[in-house]
Amino acid sequence: MVLTSLEILAFSFIAGIFGALLGLGGGIIVIPALTLLLGVDIKYAIGASIVSVIATSSGAAVAYVRDKITNLRIGMFLEIATTTGAITGAYIAGLISPKYLYIIFGIVLLYSALAMLRKRHEELPQNVVSHPLAKKLKLEGSYFDKVLNKEVKYNVAGVYSGFGTMYVAGVISGLLGIGSGIFKVMAMDLLMKLPMKVSTATSNFMIGVTAAASAGVYLMRGYIDPEIAGPVALGVLLGATLGTRIMQKMRNTTIRKIFIPVLAYISIQMLIKGLGV
Repeated sequence: MVLTSLEILAFSFIAGIFGALLGLGGGIIVIPALTLLLGVDIKYAIGASIVSVIATSSGAAVAYVRDKITNLRIGMFLEIATTTGAITGAYIAGLISPKYLYIIFGIVLLYSALAMLRKRHEELPQNVVSHPLAKKLKLEGSYFDKVLNKEVKYNVAGVYSGFGTMYVAGVISGLLGIGSGIFKVMAMDLLMKLPMKVSTATSNFMIGVTAAASAGVYLMRGYIDPEIAGPVALGVLLGATLGTRIMQKMRNTTIRKIFIPVLAYISIQMLIKGLGV
């Protein structure tokens, strides 16, 4: 059991680093590692994954908020759409066949990966005109980039499309029981034209809020096993703490180049599930 706990801790540590870097919950590493490599039941793996999301968000949010990379106004504004979408998804979960949704969203993510691939050399968004609602809500912001050694000011475009995509992300999360961090980062990067660092940092802040709501449900159902969730939480928290330091020393282009294959991998996995391969 000690060896198993150490293995869980090691995988979770890696998951925490990637989670903090890319604005994802770490479930993309935690769930396959627990189920495929360590033989953990999928229900307990998902329960532990939710704990990992909260740990990633907590570990990364402190550093990102302190260094003003996280845009709290955008995060709280978009969380309205995500939460509403999650409630909608949970409500209609029994009315729609998941396989069709996996196919549709798999195609959407694959298209998004190609769109990101085209702008892989773009360090910062260029010639972005702020959306009128972004100005009204004061969503624009700035942060000090330690790699570029300068203060980066940015505008916010595509408020309506970004908000709509966040609603869809929430629906997906509620319907399919998957993390929607990948959609959050994609929407902020491609639609709202935020710098990649701001997108991943703000996503990290948001996913913790969403996961905290789900954690209670899994706890009540008895799917959060302390012997599994404990090492996961500790490993992810340590990894996320290191991940935040690594992220701030990376270029936006490097983060995007890491994010693209992860996005492509998830899209292919969704298509495989939808097609029943």
